[in-house]
Formats: sequence, C-alpha cells, structure tokens
Amino acid sequence: MQLRSHTTAGFWFVLPAMLVVVALLLYPVLSSIFFSFTNRNLLKTVYAFVGAQNFLSVLNSRDFWNAFFTSIKWTAGSVLGQLVVGLLAALALERVPRFSGLYRTLLVIPWAFPAIVIAFSWRWILNDVYGFLPNLLSAFRITNGNVSFLADPQLVFAVALAINIWFGAPLFMINILAALKTVPRDQYEAAMIDGANLGQRFWYITVPHVRRVIGLLLILRTIWVFNNFELLFLITGGGPAGLTTTLPIHAYRTGWGLRQLGMASAITVLLLIFLLVAAALAFKLVSRWERTPAR
Repeated sequence: MQLRSHTTAGFWFVLPAMLVVVALLLYPVLSSIFFSFTNRNLLKTVYAFVGAQNFLSVLNSRDFWNAFFTSIKWTAGSVLGQLVVGLLAALALERVPRFSGLYRTLLVIPWAFPAIVIAFSWRWILNDVYGFLPNLLSAFRITNGNVSFLADPQLVFAVALAINIWFGAPLFMINILAALKTVPRDQYEAAMIDGANLGQRFWYITVPHVRRVIGLLLILRTIWVFNNFELLFLITGGGPAGLTTTLPIHAYRTGWGLRQLGMASAITVLLLIFLLVAAALAFKLVSRWERTPAR
C-alpha cells in the first residue's frame, strides 16, 4: 500500500511536466503531420486534403535534395570537427596541472553565449567592409584587399563550418573531460611499466572509458546540428546562391517565405522520419560498440 501511494504521488509530481511536453512538443508535431496532407497556404483561409501530393512534390524537387545533401555535409563536418577539437582540448586540459579551472572557463565561453550573439559577432568580425579580420589580413598584406568570407562561394561553407565547430566543441570538451577524470591512474602506471607507448595507452585505456560518453554525444549533437536553424541562418541566411541552405532553412523559406505551409510541413515530416531512423540506427550501433570489449 505504501509503495502504491509513493507511485501515485510521483505520478502527480510528473504530470505537470508531461502536460508541458504534450503542449509544446506533441501538438506541433501532430499539426505538422496533419497539414502535410493539405494544400494549406498562409494567404488563404480555406484548404483541402491532397493526400501524398506534397510529399511527391518535395521528393521530386531539386531544391529539397540540394538542401538535404547540404545538411548531411553540414552535420558530418560539424559533429566530427567538434569531436576532434573537443577531445584534443579535453586531453590537453586533463594534463594541465595549474589553472585548469581558468582554462576550462575560457574554453567554454563560446557555448555559454546564445546563438544570436555568436552569429552577429562573427558577422561583424568577418564583414568585408568594416570587419576586424578582413581588414587585419589586408593590412598585413596577407590578402589582396578585404576578403568577403560570407559572400564568396568558395569560402562561405567552410567558414560557417569552422564557426559551428568552434561554437559546439566546448560541449564535447566538458563531457569528455568529466569522463577522463574517472579513469583510474593505476591503469596508466601499469601500462607504462609494461612498456605501452602513448598511442597504446590512449587506445586501450582512455577510449574504453570515454567511448560511451562520446557515442551519446555524437547521437545528440547529430540530431541537434541536423535540425538546427538559427546559427547558420543568422550567419549566412542560407546563401550565397543556396550554398548553405539546409533542410530547416529550406522548410522555413517554403513555409514563411512562399507561405506554403502544407509543403513546409511535408519537409519537416520527412526531416523527422529521417532523424528518427538515423537515431535508431545510431543507438543500435552505440549499444553494440559498448558491448564490444576493447582489444
């Protein structure tokens, strides 16, 4: 009886959070699925069901596939770059004997600021007229005149990718550093006595202790970056010539630029399906990876 009363009390405590999740998450998802089967237009008050027509139109659209492959490149480059930078920073900080707290604070600053602050700060730094970096490079004659980093088709994607890596790497750094603190020191000492070199100690001792954290971070950051909208949109607006237009930006332009809410909903539903399938496969791979002993 006492266990049942505790269960009931716990349910009532959790209920408000569940209602908030339903109101803020479930309703938008269901409404997007509903409108994806209609010709809903924001300039019209009436709409009709069109079945799978929106999905067929989207899948036959070159703009959709360009945005999809841009999202793949954007996500893969961002997540792998954040992992490498965050891992290297965590390994370096783990060996710093003094002022490590200060260094951690300084390195986590990019993650502490809102995306809008980061985006407009970099737009100011990279502006080809009054920006700090183009004028600095021009003053030292490294470049011939001010380089337009955010308008040059050959530079814009790499520059935006570098900004996103710089922005997201602290999350990997902090979590991997916390995992490194749990590695027993005696294992490293025993490995050194046995003659293991630095690479062997890293692969056979460090990696097994941090791979679960890395696996979960890869999944969460992949979902977040693939579905992220504000940072890239605020930096480049999806341009120039659509070179940085990802699926979320494409959906936004379709829904709020062209006012075609039905088509935009179909894009978001396809995005949701892709992320669910990718997340399921990723969790399966990570689970198998965790069960595989390190050799």
